[in-house]
Amino acid sequence: MAIPIINAWEKYFANPHEGLGSSYERIVLNDLLLRTAARYGAQSVLESPSFGFTGISGINLVALADAGLEVTLEDNDPRRLELIRDLWRTLDRPLKARHNPDFRRLDHPDGAFDMSFSFSALWFVPDLKAFLGEISRVTSRVIFISVPNREGLGYQLQLRDYSPAKYPDLKIGHIDPPSIVHLLSKLGWKLAESGCFDCPPWPDIGTTKEELLGKWLPEGLLPKNLARPREKEGETISILSHYCGEDPGFEKRMRAYQWLEKLAPEAFKRRWAHHRRLVFER
Repeated sequence: MAIPIINAWEKYFANPHEGLGSSYERIVLNDLLLRTAARYGAQSVLESPSFGFTGISGINLVALADAGLEVTLEDNDPRRLELIRDLWRTLDRPLKARHNPDFRRLDHPDGAFDMSFSFSALWFVPDLKAFLGEISRVTSRVIFISVPNREGLGYQLQLRDYSPAKYPDLKIGHIDPPSIVHLLSKLGWKLAESGCFDCPPWPDIGTTKEELLGKWLPEGLLPKNLARPREKEGETISILSHYCGEDPGFEKRMRAYQWLEKLAPEAFKRRWAHHRRLVFER
């Protein structure tokens, strides 16, 4: 859940070190996005809102851009939008980006996008019913929504830091899967696929895995498969190096932690996985 990201998102643009957890999460998410886009023959995709609980904002759809899809995203923070645009230019990928102050209206024609996507972001939407109505209007084939796994132990532990007074912009009720399914079904969409994902062999926590295990274990006892060498000055763990072609082994290293994701039964994932996916079709 990583609630502090609400106030600390900008630091990742200065230092893109996302750590092992977010790096693994991105590879798993890319697999799902690419599979969904291929299944529905999507050629265009909208991400709105683009800000969710992850490290570097605005790069969820780089893999789809690399697959040839036309990517558009919306953000409500002008400064963050500027940084996202700059980052995509640095990555030399095409991007259409727009400012949207509250997501009550999406300034796009009916059926403008084959696919729409939201990652851990619906709780920043002031009016969920209005937003989903607009997503329905501008999307022609498939809607992919990801929300934090509310049944997960990690989410429930992190929720202890939440209160409406402390985080007034966070609408917890907007990430309730049955509510999302109900609202979209009334708009003519059916749930085609759902389930848990991002199920690595570590809990869903709001800190890096290295920091967590460093607190639990004496120095020198950090498991080798979760440890990384002591960082050199300026060293980072980030998918950006992979996207830039500077780290060809990045994806393979992340997939080394995918064994639990592949083997665990769904009942276990409901208590351990970090996210849920909801895929809707007309």
